[in-house]
Amino acid sequence: MKRNEMLPNNLIAMKILILSITTLLFSFISKGQSDTAEIKMISEYGSKNKEIANLLLFQDVDYYTVKFIGNNLKNKYYTLLVKEIWNRKIKNIDTIINSKTNSKLGTSGTDTLSLTVLASKVDKNKLKLFFRFPMVGINRQYKATLSNDYSLKDVGSNEKIESNKYFPAFAYILPHIEDNWKNYCGVTQSGISIYDWGKEFKLKHYLVFEMKFED
Repeated sequence: MKRNEMLPNNLIAMKILILSITTLLFSFISKGQSDTAEIKMISEYGSKNKEIANLLLFQDVDYYTVKFIGNNLKNKYYTLLVKEIWNRKIKNIDTIINSKTNSKLGTSGTDTLSLTVLASKVDKNKLKLFFRFPMVGINRQYKATLSNDYSLKDVGSNEKIESNKYFPAFAYILPHIEDNWKNYCGVTQSGISIYDWGKEFKLKHYLVFEMKFED
């Protein structure tokens, strides 16, 4: 009887042991998945310095500091291109930077790549952007409508970024006008494909900046 009485306790102990081992294995697996997770884009708008923030506001400049983070970023080349969309159609594609074709730039080297972006309308029909990558800064100008309502959005912050695939990092857009209300979030958070924004929200013109990290 004593042997039979001890059996349930042994079973309980065995179940606890199995549960503990399973939990430990799951922890290791989860950690491994986290360590090899794809790349994330983390951005911050504006400046914490009040004087600089006021200057940016006065000059109507959009300013982002950005970090791309992830183990899959290590030793990857990076590309940035822009697609100019007029009346719902891509009219021009321009490569802004390709570190694979520039021996001075090469790969990211670490699990972090920093980027600063400034954007502003500088003429009645011209947009200007400045991209500061490690070791290089690049200016670009693009034709625009007469509207002063352009705004640069960090759409890549909500993207699942995978190696060797292009993703939209920024979009320089006009608002969706509804009941005399200028709506930007309704566009960027709509869940609609970025290349259908022109049709869905009647945007005459906008720019899409795509990036890719590749081997």
